[in-house]
Amino acid sequence: MAPTTSESTTSADRELLLTRVLDAPRALVFRAWTDPEHLVRWWGPKGFTTPSCTMDVRPGGAWRICMRGPDGVDHWVWGVYREVVEPERLVTTWAWEEPDGSSGRETVLTVTFEEQGTRTALTLHHARFGDAVECENHRNGWSQILDRLAAEIVEATA
Repeated sequence: MAPTTSESTTSADRELLLTRVLDAPRALVFRAWTDPEHLVRWWGPKGFTTPSCTMDVRPGGAWRICMRGPDGVDHWVWGVYREVVEPERLVTTWAWEEPDGSSGRETVLTVTFEEQGTRTALTLHHARFGDAVECENHRNGWSQILDRLAAEIVEATA
């Protein structure tokens, strides 16, 4: 069964809400999101790779991921987990790491995993963008990332 998609942008274009229904059990989808060995296979927009990923999945624990673009440029993002409710919900801060090592704008990412029989409804809420352009850029990136997650899930369950 193909994943279903729903996308919207809310709150004056400074918050993003995306949903996907994935044909896999919730525990598998949660693990794909929280296990670095899984995550490096799907994280990043189309054409990107993930050469580095560290995760301390617990409240107060930090994560840091490198996404390497098709042009070879590395893009680092990091955050701190605020809430971890396995296998239901993750809340984390999210910030780009600037080339000089400083942190970009801190936003908040909430991912929920709702069991729907043998499927999982994943809802991604990303909030506190600086403006509509930043929000739209993240919408495009997240849509591609969720496409790759859906493909990873299909491969993991084949």
